[in-house]
Amino acid sequence: MFELTVEDTFSAAHYLSHYKGKCERLHGHNWTVQATVRGEKQDEAGLLIDFGLLKKALREVLEELDHQFLNELPEFEGKSVSSERIAFLIYNQLAPGVEGKGVKLCKVAVWESSTSCAAYMPD
Repeated sequence: MFELTVEDTFSAAHYLSHYKGKCERLHGHNWTVQATVRGEKQDEAGLLIDFGLLKKALREVLEELDHQFLNELPEFEGKSVSSERIAFLIYNQLAPGVEGKGVKLCKVAVWESSTSCAAYMPD
């Protein structure tokens, strides 16, 4: 089994509802997002998937989040916008674009700081 990970960033504002603490106030992050795929088969060049294709797919998803007030996006309507929910959203938006290319998206990790990360991995 081979595994590849690409990384990109986006900046956005949010707040946590139903939370007691300073993060219930509007604030922003420069999120780092890592997307990891797995697969068995390499192509003739020895690649599982071209890093460029995976990076492009991730960038397209993150462009929709970049410089947004995340709580106002329809995907988060009525929900607290946690890093866990952001990872889940990115996973669900990214998976269809990469899984038709012979790989399985196995993890999306969202870092809201250099020391704090939430990830989504399907069962």
